[in-house]
Amino acid sequence: MAKHASVQICKGIKILSFILLISAFTFSAAAAQELNRVRFGYPSLGFRQGHIWVAKDEGLFKKYGLDVEPIFLRGGQLAIQALAGGDPPIMSIGQVVQANLAGFDLALVAGVESYYDSTIYGRGNVTRLEHLKGKRLGISGYGAATHFAALIVAKHLNLDPNKDLTLVPGGPDAERIAALSSGKIDASVFNSSSVPIAKRMGFTELVYLPDLGVEVQGNGMATTRGYIKSSRDIVKAALKGYVEGINYVFQDRAATQ
Repeated sequence: MAKHASVQICKGIKILSFILLISAFTFSAAAAQELNRVRFGYPSLGFRQGHIWVAKDEGLFKKYGLDVEPIFLRGGQLAIQALAGGDPPIMSIGQVVQANLAGFDLALVAGVESYYDSTIYGRGNVTRLEHLKGKRLGISGYGAATHFAALIVAKHLNLDPNKDLTLVPGGPDAERIAALSSGKIDASVFNSSSVPIAKRMGFTELVYLPDLGVEVQGNGMATTRGYIKSSRDIVKAALKGYVEGINYVFQDRAATQ
């Protein structure tokens, strides 16, 4: 009798364990289904876009119901075109005002930069900003922040960017550092993440763009007006994760690094 009871108890434990296992699996699957998947674009490899990855890795987007996939697009022009086309539907980018002046219908949800956090470095005998006249200046691409930064510098120097400068689109910072090192360009606009590398390679700092005092609509979270209408809750959730990612960067430097 005791043996029979023991067998029944063991069977009961196995059945209960199976039920708990199935329940856990079902709960996990349901939780995963509850997350809204969304692609979140960014146009440059620099710490100014790092908070997107921080927010993803630390679960800050999931906190608001989003399964975010960060998508890198090479330069502002390509990123703006992709955003306007709806894939990805959300972007961390500047140039929204310029894009709308060109006929796009984008919306800047949150601006986090009022100056281009960029520095121009030169090589060889290009040791002063005035030496840029007649030289080849590297930018990431036309329509990118580096392009508009170059136009600001040209205006500051009273130069015609179409005649007095040769703007050379050269992709991300790493590729332009290589181009500057090999002499394919004479100077380049770099984001702050590349400044330590430029210094180590012996390039000369010509100007830190914020020192020129020109305010811009810089980096921020953007989308299309149509996406806001169709997916307002997703946009709001993305904004919360985006802002918390920035806060996390400032509050926990060690974890961020």
